[in-house]
Amino acid sequence: MFSLKIYLFSGNGAGKTTNALGLALRSLGHGHNVLVIQFLKWYKETGEYKFMEKWRVIPSYPKRGKYIIKQYGRQGWIGLNNLTEEDKELCHKALDDTISIAGLLLPKLIILDEINLAIHCKLLTIDEIKLFLKKLPECNVVMTGRYASEELINLADFVNIITDTKFPEESVCEEGIQY
Repeated sequence: MFSLKIYLFSGNGAGKTTNALGLALRSLGHGHNVLVIQFLKWYKETGEYKFMEKWRVIPSYPKRGKYIIKQYGRQGWIGLNNLTEEDKELCHKALDDTISIAGLLLPKLIILDEINLAIHCKLLTIDEIKLFLKKLPECNVVMTGRYASEELINLADFVNIITDTKFPEESVCEEGIQY
């Protein structure tokens, strides 16, 4: 019997979103529908966002899954020091839209990218997340972002804490790798 399974990717290392998107690729390869909801993100030049348009025009084949990605971040938002009520409203809209879209799409996988950070910044509460999860159809849910609380870790079925063991002194931001 299948039930909702929660995967949590947290920690200060790079690769939390990348790990989640690897699961999306794997799920799409099996013909499953995938919904990606990005909290606090607005930049549409990332590979995962551009992929949505490319995926739509690939000729259909049997059991082809749908891929939908939506962003809920304030244009130009940078840093945790300038969060506003608008950011909180966007996070709540993301939860509402996820429930609506998931009810129609019936995804096998829902990725809630940076939701851990939204909770840490008090834009969402653990109680809101627990209620939200009960409203989802049966699926796998991936929650990403730094600063996952113990309560969030305990809520998850699978937890990966990602750390950087080695990182170049000069920051790297390569198209197709970091974004």
